[in-house]
Amino acid sequence: MNGVKFSFAGQLLVALGSGALWWPEQKTLCVSDLHLGKSERFVRRGGPALPPYDSHDTLNRLAEDIEQTKAGTVVCLGDSFDDLDAARSLAEAERSRISTLQAGRRWIWIEGNHDPGPIELGGTYLAEWRCSALVFRHIAQLGAKSEISGHFHPKATLRAAGRLMTRPAFLVDDSRIILPAYGTYTGGLRSSDETLKGLMAEDAVAILTGKRPRSIPMPR
Repeated sequence: MNGVKFSFAGQLLVALGSGALWWPEQKTLCVSDLHLGKSERFVRRGGPALPPYDSHDTLNRLAEDIEQTKAGTVVCLGDSFDDLDAARSLAEAERSRISTLQAGRRWIWIEGNHDPGPIELGGTYLAEWRCSALVFRHIAQLGAKSEISGHFHPKATLRAAGRLMTRPAFLVDDSRIILPAYGTYTGGLRSSDETLKGLMAEDAVAILTGKRPRSIPMPR
């Protein structure tokens, strides 16, 4: 499996190159900020017309991670849809794909700031979810412990082979993990941003996603 293993709150976790987090002991796959329907929302609000394949691509990649891990539980850490209207406007093929992915497993939608209310797409809708020692929520809370969140779409930059390389990244310290955005049409916030520096401990690491995920000291 293409990922970086690490220990967090006494649990073995794997940061996958795709941007998903795998918890083998609980057979739980966690993703954040899918932002399904973003291309539709752009057009609806008068923005630029983006190629309308983002939801299809995001769900394809999620299906691959589910197949590889054989996950029994999938946790979506909020902002799974770009807004509630985007969720209601999903094409029937995408609704059917979500139903297929949900079949035979527990599926948890965590509420995000883009999708604060429940929608009728199956699964369970929660403000946050606690399992064993870990708590899953959309936005990190100051002072929290053993917390896994998303929202900020973190990315990190390093110099490799004489050039700068920027990738979406997991941010990890002893108290929290912030997941990168999983959605196809999602930007990112540099790890050197004051907000992320304020949330993460001085010894935090960034795990860069991609075909060859790697862990580095969090760039500040």
